[in-house]
Amino acid sequence: MAAAAEPGARAWPGDGSPRPGSPACSPVLGARGRARPGSGPERTGRTTGSAAPGHSFRKVTLTKPTFCHLCSDFIWGLAGFLCDVCNFMSHEKCLKQVKTPCTSVVPSLVRVPVAHCFGPRGLYKRKFCGVCRKGLEVPAFRCEVCELHVHPDCVPFACSDCRQCHQDGHQDHDTYQHHWREGNLPSGARCEVCRKTCGSSDVLAGVRCEWCGIQAHSVCSAVLAPECSFGRLRSMVLPPTCVRLLSRNFSKMHCFRIPETAGPEPGDGEDSLDGSAATGPSRETLAALDSSKQTLKIFDGNDTMRRNQFRLVTLPRLASSQEVLEVALRAYYISEDPQDFELQALPLPPLTGDAQAPGKAGSNGTTEEGSRGSGPREPTPEAWVIRALPRAQEVLKIYPGWLKVGVAYVSIRVTPQSTARAVVLEVLPLFGRQAEDPESFQLVEVLMGSRQVQRTVLADEEPLLDWLRDIRQTSVRQVSQTRFYVTESRTVAPHISLLVGGLPPGLSPQEYRNLLHEAMAIKGAVVLDVTCFAEAERLYMLARDTAVHGRLLTALVLPDVLHLKLSPDCCPLLVFVNPKSGGLKGRDLLCSFRKLLNPHQVFELTNGGPLPGFHLFSQVPCFRVLVCGGDGTVGWVLATLEEMRHRLACPEPSVAILPLGTGNDLGRVLRWGAGYSGEDPFSVLVSVDEADAVLMDRWTILLDAQETGSAENSVVEAEPPKIVQMSNYCGIGIDAELSLDFHQAREEEPGKFTSRFHNKGVYVRVGLQKISHSRSLHKEIRLQVEQQEVELPSIEGLIFINIPSWGSGADLWGSDSDAKFEKPRMDDGLLEVVGVTGVVHMGQVQGGLRSGIRIAQGSYFRVTLLKATPVQVDGEPWVQAPGHMIISAAGPKVHMLKKAKQKPRKVGAIRDARVDTLPSPEGDPK
Repeated sequence: MAAAAEPGARAWPGDGSPRPGSPACSPVLGARGRARPGSGPERTGRTTGSAAPGHSFRKVTLTKPTFCHLCSDFIWGLAGFLCDVCNFMSHEKCLKQVKTPCTSVVPSLVRVPVAHCFGPRGLYKRKFCGVCRKGLEVPAFRCEVCELHVHPDCVPFACSDCRQCHQDGHQDHDTYQHHWREGNLPSGARCEVCRKTCGSSDVLAGVRCEWCGIQAHSVCSAVLAPECSFGRLRSMVLPPTCVRLLSRNFSKMHCFRIPETAGPEPGDGEDSLDGSAATGPSRETLAALDSSKQTLKIFDGNDTMRRNQFRLVTLPRLASSQEVLEVALRAYYISEDPQDFELQALPLPPLTGDAQAPGKAGSNGTTEEGSRGSGPREPTPEAWVIRALPRAQEVLKIYPGWLKVGVAYVSIRVTPQSTARAVVLEVLPLFGRQAEDPESFQLVEVLMGSRQVQRTVLADEEPLLDWLRDIRQTSVRQVSQTRFYVTESRTVAPHISLLVGGLPPGLSPQEYRNLLHEAMAIKGAVVLDVTCFAEAERLYMLARDTAVHGRLLTALVLPDVLHLKLSPDCCPLLVFVNPKSGGLKGRDLLCSFRKLLNPHQVFELTNGGPLPGFHLFSQVPCFRVLVCGGDGTVGWVLATLEEMRHRLACPEPSVAILPLGTGNDLGRVLRWGAGYSGEDPFSVLVSVDEADAVLMDRWTILLDAQETGSAENSVVEAEPPKIVQMSNYCGIGIDAELSLDFHQAREEEPGKFTSRFHNKGVYVRVGLQKISHSRSLHKEIRLQVEQQEVELPSIEGLIFINIPSWGSGADLWGSDSDAKFEKPRMDDGLLEVVGVTGVVHMGQVQGGLRSGIRIAQGSYFRVTLLKATPVQVDGEPWVQAPGHMIISAAGPKVHMLKKAKQKPRKVGAIRDARVDTLPSPEGDPK
């Protein structure tokens, strides 16, 4: 539906004379007649036979084998067609089947604008840029939420087409369609429709849905149903329709709790845009150009001039004005008619400060087609800026800001008399809302930047033609990234939840209020419910810069889970990842799980701990938990779960483990393996979904240090009592001493402890240093079991075990039957007490040559420490002062997930290829 036809192409002379509205003394390059192809020896013509929107194909002569972006086969000789703007390459036979849009028109095809979250630069082997389609041979950026890869200087041209992971009050859909992302599929990927290979490691080809993982050829994807079912992981995904987050003042990085990287942001800095255009050579070859070539700096408006951000284009010195203009427009992915633009020269040297009008340059640099080869030519200026010619009227697309309209947009003609209110009055009947009060609607400008989507409400009397002119003056390419929506001007009641962590635990609600105004107290943190966007932003920045008791606070933006909208069969997975575990594999897993699931359900434990995740899921009636980390990380999450249990609608969620630590004893017992070794994260999630639920005992250790006297009979103040939760084992003596030495070594040089093999080597070295150590532990402690005194043999270590794995998989209790004791189980409500005689004995146990000394079995223990003694619980060591340790069962048993014996179903065609290649940070060796 359209209110007016598109205007005809305007013809204007290309003699370089001043245009209306441009400085009369500035050199100007314009187009003459119809647009013609740029120069180059390989150009042989132009075709318009493609059905793909936006492409500007030309036939090229190929001097080396190239791949077709549609069928991934070789292209030889004269059989290739290349898009001048986005570098899309195709066979002549494939040309009419091309459905992939050109980069220049992609913004107009976005259903709902959503900005990207670009992480730190990384090296991505055999990946391709989603903007210019070229290989990523240098460190590049990748979105942390979707699979978009881009060169650093292509970031400003990336479209805001990321996944919509929550509702924000702007076009919130109840059903979700496939979110297709082109290319970067594995070479063996199979099309869901024709079952033929659709992936390639040589070219950007094929598409994949970033929610369900389905893969297909771009042509075949058109026959698939548009609705997405979220694929194999649908029961584990937190549906975007059930998550609400009003994030007007917060970036996507804040919304997904992704730490912002240090250094210049994508699109900032002098070097972010300078580089060759799509038709020019690479930076490395600029210096090697022959004298017949020239390199120009091209700006696209006042904004790039102010920032000194430019694109370099290279073309022959004899290029006509039309050719220079065409190349400049292609450098900024502008596919509009060149007759609507001109190039204005900038004074030398180019501008570096605030934007200003082009300086006087007389007629220097004016290049006319008629002067080619006739007489001396004046030098072309080094820098040019693209300017849009004044327009008496324009055709503008207006989009509806509500759903189920029947049309995607309507086109209307705007003139100098057209205001925002006049446009609203004109389009309401076209959208079927003529019976409603026009005063309840407004016109909203949406700028679809790659890193942020900005919305601006236009004043009723704002002249639209002047508004568009100002946009083009700022940035010519910005017009293609700008939309206008007619929305209902209802008042949105803002509600933002800020979780502020890092507070001292154990304070009263009044004390927390004194620290952070009005708050709802949670142990160690507060959740602030703010009803003002500006105030939420102020509190967020204030909390991040505030230290309490010498410790910086943690501020997180949390969405609301609309638990009443969850389907009965939905059991979302709450994922906790320790990025410092597993030789830094946790960082890669964090990125992978954000892409496979909804990033709102994936939490980084170094950014606020487990509490934010449990708070977010507090009203979810049924959910499961996946903990990615070592035994200490698992114990941390289980302890937080115990504290939050009474606040959860699902008080007993089942917990699965992806072992990333050194010992990983609990992971071994539950069949999750000795440690993560690079398995496909998609297969890991499938295994979690198919795992069996089992019960495990949890134990509480009360540490009550007593007052003790020194050698001078002075009294030392006793430590306050504290409670520690235990899942695996508790060691007193030599094994805790070894853990403490290892922990201290890791604290001194954390960068060296990045592999499980190295960590075990350090354990061995520490053990050898203690091999002759003897402290006669049995003389320094007293043990009561079920309130009965137990005589201890001559030992150096006393260990309480809850699971049949200790010290990286050793069976400390042993498999021999004994009528005196019951067969140990992790859910029998009993702990086994075992002694070891020293480092040699521990080594023999870990080598399977011996077992420990069986001492007792029970459910209540009291240990009296006569001297300060090393103690470790689930691998976390410290030195405990003299006093009492009371070990007893801790409330209800924990529901754990044990990996099923049968192998997971073959994922084959639905295996998500987004996590096949994990990047390395910039500069890291591969």
